[in-house]
Amino acid sequence: MGGIAIVIDVLRASTTIITALAHGALGVRPAFTIEEARLAAALGPGIPGTLLGGERGGIKIDGFDLGNSPLDYTPDRVVGRWLVITTTNGTAAIDACRDSAVVFIGAMVNRLAVVRLARATAISRDLCDIHLVCAGTDGEVTEEDLLAAGAMLWTAHMEAPSSARDILDTASQAALASYCAATKAGPSRSHAAIEQALVKALKASIGGRNLVALGMDRDLHAAATIDSLAVVPILDRETGWLIAAGGKEA
Repeated sequence: MGGIAIVIDVLRASTTIITALAHGALGVRPAFTIEEARLAAALGPGIPGTLLGGERGGIKIDGFDLGNSPLDYTPDRVVGRWLVITTTNGTAAIDACRDSAVVFIGAMVNRLAVVRLARATAISRDLCDIHLVCAGTDGEVTEEDLLAAGAMLWTAHMEAPSSARDILDTASQAALASYCAATKAGPSRSHAAIEQALVKALKASIGGRNLVALGMDRDLHAAATIDSLAVVPILDRETGWLIAAGGKEA
């Protein structure tokens, strides 16, 4: 793939990883399988022990400390701790980006921070391509991830100098159009109105419907809080851990 990859699994892995680091976790290790996660936790650097988080089919894995809800990763649970997390789709998407020069984690909650850091990194490292990698569900692109990608593209468009507009491929243009259609985004559109529109759109998405069926509606509201966090997780190539590249909460 090359270039910069921003992995997006807004419901819920990327939102959860960002939240964990923003709330004081020292690092998050994405694991592809449950067995890999257990082994990584057993060998983890944390004292006290490394926490295990994750889900399969939206449900917390038996024997794990935490599931995949961002609401579970509160400061009192994660501050000063190392975490290993495995999810149905999100951690697989991170694994698929191993050939990228830089891997960031993005979501609605850190939209502005990840866009600014990705652009600055591309300039400083002379990297031409920024890939928005939507995790999807079972190999299929989902509306919730397209919305998050579109939100990032909207911010990138608004922040870019008029003399240096980004070049978007067909998929990116579709994601931007999807976001604009769902939120009626514009200079006069209020933050609250956009978030309300996003919650409505997330409820109608595949991932959103699955969470509603599981009684996890609150996660949709947490995922739709645009720019609420300033942390950008970055993959440390040497260790395989995601660490915070940005600041604390915005």
